[in-house]
Amino acid sequence: MALLHNRVSKAEMKDKLFAETEPRTTFSFYRYLDIAEPVAFRDELYMGLEKLRVFGRIYVAAEGINGQASVPASRLEECRAFLYAIPGLEDLRLNVAVEDDGKSFWVLKIKVRDKIVADGIEDPTFSVNRKGHYVNAKEFNRLTADPNTIVVDMRNHYEYEVGHFEGAIEVPSDTFREQLPMAVDLLKGQEDKNIIMYCTGGIRCEKASAWMLHNGFQNVFHLEGGIIEYANKAKEWGLDNRFRGKNFVFDNRMGERIGGEVIAHCHQCGEPCDTHVNCANDGCHLLFIQCRSCAEKYKGCCSETCRDGASLDTAARMEKPLHFNKSRHRSLGT
Repeated sequence: MALLHNRVSKAEMKDKLFAETEPRTTFSFYRYLDIAEPVAFRDELYMGLEKLRVFGRIYVAAEGINGQASVPASRLEECRAFLYAIPGLEDLRLNVAVEDDGKSFWVLKIKVRDKIVADGIEDPTFSVNRKGHYVNAKEFNRLTADPNTIVVDMRNHYEYEVGHFEGAIEVPSDTFREQLPMAVDLLKGQEDKNIIMYCTGGIRCEKASAWMLHNGFQNVFHLEGGIIEYANKAKEWGLDNRFRGKNFVFDNRMGERIGGEVIAHCHQCGEPCDTHVNCANDGCHLLFIQCRSCAEKYKGCCSETCRDGASLDTAARMEKPLHFNKSRHRSLGT
């Protein structure tokens, strides 16, 4: 019987990845669809992708599939064909990374979850199938040129901080489940305006658009394929790039450059910087922005406490400056 999960240590998998000579292509994908047997679906997916040397993080639930992965470049089309052959995944859009060093993932993990994106919605009358209208990069630029259009960023605070579309409204939170009711409250009284929602790859803004329609908003749109598809199409079609800064990504890269500007600042010295790191102290591992100078000064740590201590207990964490508060930044696992 085939093994349906990895049994090799993380260190060994990393060594194997860096020993590879063929470049890898990083991509993401999602689709909302009814999956009657998520466990069986997951197992079929694992067996097929493992044979293709795919690494990544994929979630399967009764409501659909959500994944970020990498594959040897020569096998991308073979991977695409395998996914398309699965009932319900025909013509699945693969968002190919804008910037890619091929080292985004080093192991394949496929997990069954209650939902592919946690939303906190308990209303049984809600359906993600009644969603807003897709807009592509060209339509997004046309609609956002209208001053009456409202653009809403449906990503977390630390994602918005390093990059976002011109004029986009931030819904300041670290979780999507908190953002959904906040977005409704934020836009009350503007139910008849054009509202465009966006996120990294499309999965959050698609569900958010459905939630806004469910709550009485009338002209709701969401950016097809998210920031990643927008960046690729804007380049391909020669469009004005309205995105400023860096797109945060949930893999080992932690970001890809979309706009030329650096709009964020180092959390330690305040200099322009948009490089996210995890604190080098394993007892902390806080996600924060750090410039090269501070990385040298603090040895990759978020504070003198972490730099000078072998471990960090809960009490010490609570004494950190406010800009390291866990409500605004969190550890990123890979």
